[in-house]
Amino acid sequence: MKIQFWTFGKNHDSYIKEGVEDFTSRISNYYKVNWNIITVPKYKGALSGAALKRKEAEIILTSLKKEDYLIVLDEKGTPLTSAGLSIFIGNRANESHKQLIFLIGSAYGIDEIILKRANYVWSLSLLTFPHQLVRLILCEQVYRACTISRNENYHHS
Repeated sequence: MKIQFWTFGKNHDSYIKEGVEDFTSRISNYYKVNWNIITVPKYKGALSGAALKRKEAEIILTSLKKEDYLIVLDEKGTPLTSAGLSIFIGNRANESHKQLIFLIGSAYGIDEIILKRANYVWSLSLLTFPHQLVRLILCEQVYRACTISRNENYHHS
């Protein structure tokens, strides 16, 4: 199974980059993994939030394959514990999904059409985090889930 992290915006800020690269490298010991940083649509400043979300949805839908398992991060999603995320990822691997995609929306959120396409909508936290920080938290939690599934020492419960 391959894990992909999709996000909108610019490359990782310097204060985030090192951590994201470190955890992404660690995840690669368990699964193939990569980041897809999607360029924000041109003329985004001229678009309303709703119009921008629709444009972003079009980009996502053209990039997704029918068999991709899409996990959307959204504040209205279902929360998971670290152990729960471990079980969740393990179950997707056992179901022989070829690709697991974690999607971080833009500042305006996720268009309804993407939420309907999602196989799972996950709330990372009840708190609001800076977009760049979500990238780091997400890849750290996926790495933590990998270590839990292998009963390794990283996670202490």
